[in-house]
Amino acid sequence: MITARSTVLFALLSVGIVPTIRSQSLIGRQSSVVNNADNRLLLMTENSWRRDIPHYGKWLTAAGVAALTIMGAAEHRQSNRDWNQLLTICHSAQDACATGPDGRYVRTDAEQLYQLSRQYDRRANHWLLGAQASLLVTTALFIIDLHPAGPGNIPFPAQLQVRLAGGAAAVGMRLAF
Repeated sequence: MITARSTVLFALLSVGIVPTIRSQSLIGRQSSVVNNADNRLLLMTENSWRRDIPHYGKWLTAAGVAALTIMGAAEHRQSNRDWNQLLTICHSAQDACATGPDGRYVRTDAEQLYQLSRQYDRRANHWLLGAQASLLVTTALFIIDLHPAGPGNIPFPAQLQVRLAGGAAAVGMRLAF
């Protein structure tokens, strides 16, 4: 049975694997596009794509970090619920959590809760590893998106003063109203 998660994963992978059609690949190093808003001729270059993908992609991957973290937290909560139910069973009687020679719980309900807790923990680990990988990509895209010259000079009307006072640094700021 195909789950919704595997269907979404297949759709995302298939979009990334689809080859470009010939008309898309014929755009050369420089092409012209008419902007319908004011009928100006805009010039698009390959460098604009190299600039735009990191600029907008970093926000997409940052949203992915948040989504994957939320999914991992939800799986972890479910694991904790099952684990707490297992502990309730174990505290109900002295031999309720006895293990057999193979290391499994003798009671089938305790073993089932233990296996479910482990399963949800593994899922949470996968979601959180995906979030960490996405965070690395996001960080890389933020760094790539930095402009070599940095931002322009942004004047700040306040005066900031840092001076030594009794072996410590004193910071003062004066704002004009």
